[in-house]
Amino acid sequence: AQQTPLYEQHTLCGARMVDFHGWMMPLHYGSQIDEHHAVRTDAGMFDVSHMTIVDLRGSRTREFLRYLLANDVAKLAKSGKALYSGMLNASGGVIDDLIVYYFTEDFFRLVVNSATREKDLSWITQHAEPFGIEITVR
Repeated sequence: AQQTPLYEQHTLCGARMVDFHGWMMPLHYGSQIDEHHAVRTDAGMFDVSHMTIVDLRGSRTREFLRYLLANDVAKLAKSGKALYSGMLNASGGVIDDLIVYYFTEDFFRLVVNSATREKDLSWITQHAEPFGIEITVR
């Protein structure tokens, strides 16, 4: 399994590491109840470096995302702001959940799950073409 850039830090902090769809990820750091309370009273972090980043560019990117997603990207007007949404199939069923970031009117970024990478990329690519969207996977 692959290791994220934070793998060593996770192990130094006592994480129980497991294979999550080809990535070594922390399952917990000891008591899950203690973790729950720490997140509720202080803060928590989630290592997203195993997730797939998809950059979308083009003059019709916002229009494309309004077609593709359940949540309305019209809410995104300030650079760096993000929105959680479901990505929908042609019948309105959920394919996956993701986060969409707005940078400029012709540049948005999606962060999709690593476990559904191929399925998500296939669906995005298939539907981006009519909108003239340039896709860069990172």
